[in-house]
Amino acid sequence: MTSPLRITVAKRTPATAAQLAEMGQRMFHDTYAAQNRPEDMAAYEAATFGPALQLAELQDPDTVFLLAQMVQEVVGYAKLKVRSTLGLDPDKTPEDRLEIERLYVAEDWIGTGLGAALMRRAIEEARQHKCRAVVLGVWEKNERARLFYQRFGFRPLGEHAFPMGSDVQTDLILRKGL
Repeated sequence: MTSPLRITVAKRTPATAAQLAEMGQRMFHDTYAAQNRPEDMAAYEAATFGPALQLAELQDPDTVFLLAQMVQEVVGYAKLKVRSTLGLDPDKTPEDRLEIERLYVAEDWIGTGLGAALMRRAIEEARQHKCRAVVLGVWEKNERARLFYQRFGFRPLGEHAFPMGSDVQTDLILRKGL
């Protein structure tokens, strides 16, 4: 019997961009709204999840979006960046790194294994691109996500500032060797 879960690379179309804009904003809001000021959330969401920006990201040859679908409904996604400079010294080359910039699962699907399936597919994508490491940033206060990444073998590499509207937060930079 086959699984109803399908994880595919997103098509680089305006329709997909509109879908990512709506879904990304909703999933981000569901995850972080309770811990942040509404004006900071609104500023970040407006600057990050517009359809035009999503289309530009989709058309970037170094960016890959993975869509997780259950019975024709998109219930999660990951945004991956090949040749990431996250956590690198300025004089280093990012040729062999993939960054997981976003990994979101719809609220109703958290705890079902969907996030793990997306993570495994992201790591597979890194291997297909001949990457030697996967990196990501995670909010220092997002304990659930930090534990999730730790289970996949991600270890602390450093930290960086993450502007959430007018609130500058700290993201931990995590790395997993392949």
